[in-house]
Amino acid sequence: MADVVLKNVLKNYRVGVLKDTLRNINMEIADGEFIVFVGPSGCGKSTLLRMIAGLEDITSGELLIGGQYMNDVPPVDRNIGMVFQSYALYPHMDVFQNMAFGLRLKKMDKESIRKRVNKAAEMLGLMQYLQRKPKALSGGQRQRVAIGRCIVQQPSVFLFDEPLSNLDAALRVKMRIEIAKLHQELNATIIYVTHDQVEAMTLADKICVLSPLQDSAETNLEQFGSPLELYHNPQNKFVAGFIGSPKMNFLKGSLIDIQEKVCKVKLNTGDIITANVDARRAKVGDVVELGIRPEHLVPTDHPDAVGRINGLVNVAEHLGAESFVYMDVDGEDFTVKAASEIPVDTGDTLVVGIPPQACYLFDENGVAFPRTSKYNRT
Repeated sequence: MADVVLKNVLKNYRVGVLKDTLRNINMEIADGEFIVFVGPSGCGKSTLLRMIAGLEDITSGELLIGGQYMNDVPPVDRNIGMVFQSYALYPHMDVFQNMAFGLRLKKMDKESIRKRVNKAAEMLGLMQYLQRKPKALSGGQRQRVAIGRCIVQQPSVFLFDEPLSNLDAALRVKMRIEIAKLHQELNATIIYVTHDQVEAMTLADKICVLSPLQDSAETNLEQFGSPLELYHNPQNKFVAGFIGSPKMNFLKGSLIDIQEKVCKVKLNTGDIITANVDARRAKVGDVVELGIRPEHLVPTDHPDAVGRINGLVNVAEHLGAESFVYMDVDGEDFTVKAASEIPVDTGDTLVVGIPPQACYLFDENGVAFPRTSKYNRT
């Protein structure tokens, strides 16, 4: 296996004018890590993966794989394996032949091919399907064949480009578990692209959050860190709003009191909220946005309900074990996640509690203030 290092990587295209897609991407991926590139459509995550694979040129900067400079190395010589969004299986070949095809091109002897294919097929639960053609397989089985074709090459780095996007919800969950098990068995360096932040949170050792590049931005790499680091300590509003499901709620207001480990915010609704946030780099009167995750809101009789806010219920979704209530608070969408059914209907007013230790705070540029505590709702 190998580590992957990106240094000041830039990618631009000429579409009438020269347009940057990725700018100043700096990242160190350790040997054996599972890294997920995540972000909305158009942020450049698949482009970045294809640059590592050698399918896209690097405009400037450096790519190192296993300590070797790779900018000008052809894809076939990079010792990487790639699993695409489409399965790209040969319909006239059976599973064994599809998985063995790359090894035959390398003129490997038949016995070595058989051993590699059988080992990968056993790992992926495909032994009973080796003689089937792709048309006789389910979507999940086809994706496992595509992964197996990659495994038999024994690459130093595995690249996955949204491999689960063509599967239904149940199969996505199953394949997520299988890919996580595969990483544990292979102890491989894996770089995985998805737009689904749930996949990112459940699979990754570290997450790279990318945003669509703004002309004035120095980079579109918003944050690179562990899933829980991004969840508890997002560096800015973009990351805070992208990581977490349902996404974080935001309400506008201004600072009215600033202490070392706590501050008070007067929301545009008129409500005053206490937040365990260090806002000393700001001053009283500064415009800010308060962030609160739907799962951290509590009933008003909860001992942590220091602050309160009310909203008009638009929709209530009761899912059995939990409920989602979608409200309007001062013209802003606001979501409440509860552990059980909330007795509300459309048009009702709902009052919820806001724990100070669950609050996030962002300045007018969207940069996060440091939190002084974490909150796990009980």
